[in-house]
Amino acid sequence: MPPVQSNERGSVGPYLNIIQIIISITLMVIILIQVKGEGMGGVFGGDSGVARTRRGLERTLFNATIVLAAIFLLISFLSAFFGVRA
Repeated sequence: MPPVQSNERGSVGPYLNIIQIIISITLMVIILIQVKGEGMGGVFGGDSGVARTRRGLERTLFNATIVLAAIFLLISFLSAFFGVRA
């Protein structure tokens, strides 16, 4: 049996890399939108001293950040796993 080539049709490595790049760019944009909304105090870790809840678009962006970060981590593990096997 011939050795398995990494450029076969069944290889998912390039697809995982493309998905990972798209998710990382989207994650960066969402994080920058959130920081821009908080002002410069949020960039350096400053706190306004007022407790407030996230509502509307801010809450959606916050939840999307968490979900995209989890998906990015999963894709990273899968990419490393399939990269070692190839």
